[in-house]
Parts: sequence; structure tokens; C-alpha cells
Amino acid sequence: MLVLLPPSEGKADGGKGRPFDPDGLSLPGLAPAREAVLEELIGLCSADEEKARDVLGLSEGLRGEVARNARLRTAPARPAGEIYTGVLYDSLDLATLGPAAKRRAAKSLLVLSGLWGALGIRDRIPSYRCPGGVRLPGLGPLSTHWREPLAAVLPEAAGTGPVLDLRSTAYAQMWKPKGALAERTVTVRVLQSTVVDGVEKRTVVSHFNKATKGRIVRALLEEGTAPRTPAALVEALRGLGYVVEEPGPGQKPGKPRALDVVVTEL
Repeated sequence: MLVLLPPSEGKADGGKGRPFDPDGLSLPGLAPAREAVLEELIGLCSADEEKARDVLGLSEGLRGEVARNARLRTAPARPAGEIYTGVLYDSLDLATLGPAAKRRAAKSLLVLSGLWGALGIRDRIPSYRCPGGVRLPGLGPLSTHWREPLAAVLPEAAGTGPVLDLRSTAYAQMWKPKGALAERTVTVRVLQSTVVDGVEKRTVVSHFNKATKGRIVRALLEEGTAPRTPAALVEALRGLGYVVEEPGPGQKPGKPRALDVVVTEL
């Protein structure tokens, strides 16, 4: 099973390690597209701080991220699983997984990124700021830039098993599975169930849906579940105690399988 995750906007510092090695990253077929984004991002952030802030959508308080981007080739690097922070990664808590679960995470988790395209969690990268929704002056929208390179490498990375797609909207735009692979893909929406005056009310969870998704991935990794079909993945989630429902008339041909996970606490 392949699990697709979004990155986090906030990131940990790269520490004191050596700089990243572009030849050491997973999915080497993405190397030319990575280099194109890296070159333009570094050039932009080195030449014009105010323009870079505007392009990247950075507030005054995040001005320092521009200088950080300008040093990407020489900045210290750490595994991506340590660089990414935020609600999903706090709940996933990769550092506290057992040895077997960590090995499964290294094999099954890919993080989509505006700068890198897609990464394994053990890939060493520096801290950076480059959201997937950015439009660089030279390359244009990153969602468009990444579409063809990711389409060339992700189907092979997915293998023959299910794909659990937990990406947020900006990163889902970078690559959409097609055909049989789409039919093996499962997306998740998190709903909160509350009871008001004896009547159940369900609302779509926004920010804290990431926490539930992080806990789902952690539970699958710890359990060692290896479902071979989307249906088996649904049963695995139910076996872990999650309320899983399939809204609407069900899966359409050539489309991902959409699931609702219903929770009572966030």
C-alpha cells in the first residue's frame, strides 16, 4: 500500500547536518523537475526579497523564510520525516514508532511537495518554504509544473496495491491518478459527529482532520496491515475501530473511492 501525505507549511530546522544530496532523493525520475524549481526559487529569493515574499505569500513575520530559501543548496538537511511538523505529523509521531513500523513507513509513505514533487520520509532535505499552490514567475503554477513528472513516476511507485490518498487540495492538484490506478485509490474525508437535543449532527472537520489522518496512518503502520485492495483497506480501518462509511452511490468507474471517517472527538 502507498500512502500519499501533504507536507506541512511549518518545518523544523535542518539542524547541523550536511547539505542535501539531490542524487540521494527517492524517485530519481523527478530530478530534472526538482532542479528547475530549486534553481528558480533560489534565484528569486536571492535577488528580490519583497518579490519573493509576494510570490510565496509570506507575511512580514515570515520574512526570514526568504533568506532560508536562498541558502537551500548549502543548508543543513535532515530526514523529511523530521523536517515536517504540524498537526498531521504530530499525530503520526514517526519518531516514537517501533522499528518494524518505521520500516513500513519508509516503504509506504510519500510526501507531496511544491519544491521536491514527492519524497520518501527518509529523504534528507533542508527546511524550506514553497507551498504547492505557488506560481513561480518563470515556471508558472507548481501544480502544473509537477503534473507530468509525477504522472511518469507515481504509478510505478504505487505498485499493484491500494493508494491511500490523504493529500490536501493544493497537493492533490499536482497529480491525479487515472484509470485502474484511480480505482485503487482511496480518499478520506473526516466528519465529526455530535448529538444536539438528541439529534446527531455531522460536520466536515477542517483543520483538525489532519490529526485524525495522522492517527489513521500511525495505527496502520503499528498494526502492520498490508491490504491488497481498497475493500481490504476499508475493513482494516474498521478493524482499527474507525467508523467508515461510503457516501453517495459508491465508487464510479475510473474514479477514486471516497470514504467518510466519522469521529466523535478531534
